[in-house]
Amino acid sequence: MRLVPPAFVEAGLAGDLAACAALIGAHVPADLAEGPTVMVFAKARLDEDPLYQPWSMRALIDKQTMAMVGHIRFHTRPDPDYLRPYATQAVEFGYEVFPDHRRQRYASEAVQALMQWAGERHDVRRFIVTVSPDNLPSLGLIAKFDFRRIGEHVDPVDGVEGIFLCDEGPTRSSS
Repeated sequence: MRLVPPAFVEAGLAGDLAACAALIGAHVPADLAEGPTVMVFAKARLDEDPLYQPWSMRALIDKQTMAMVGHIRFHTRPDPDYLRPYATQAVEFGYEVFPDHRRQRYASEAVQALMQWAGERHDVRRFIVTVSPDNLPSLGLIAKFDFRRIGEHVDPVDGVEGIFLCDEGPTRSSS
C-alpha cells in the first residue's frame, strides 16, 4: 500500500499512466484510467482541504510483480459532519481491487493496514464503509472486521448501500 502524491492524481486525470507509474514505482494498469472516479474525488478533496493528503488515495501494489492492483482511500479526515449522525470520531473509507486481481486477499490486507495506520498514527478507532447489498465479497470482507450495519442510504452513483460501522478498529485478523 503506497500513499500517492497529488501529482499522481493530476497525471491520472490527464490519462498519463506512465507518469503515474513513475511516481509510485509500479506498473499502473489501464483499469485506473477506466474508472477515474477515485482520482476525481481525491483531487476535489485535496483542493478543498490540503490537510487531507495523508488520508488520500493509496495504491495497492503487488510486491512480486510491482503492479498496482487496486486502491483504497479515506473519504475525508476523521470526524466529518456528515458522519456524526452515525458515529463521532469516525472516518469513512472505500476500496477497489481491479477485476483481474480480485479474490486474492489484497482488499483484506489493505483494510487491515489502513485501519491499523489510522489507529496507530491518529488514534482513530471508528470506521465506516458503505456497501451495496449485492456486493457479497465486500460484505464478507467487512464481516471479518466486525463491521455492523447501522443504516442505509442511496448513493447517486452506486444506488442503495448499507452503512456499516466498526467501533474498535482492526480487532480481527484478515484471515
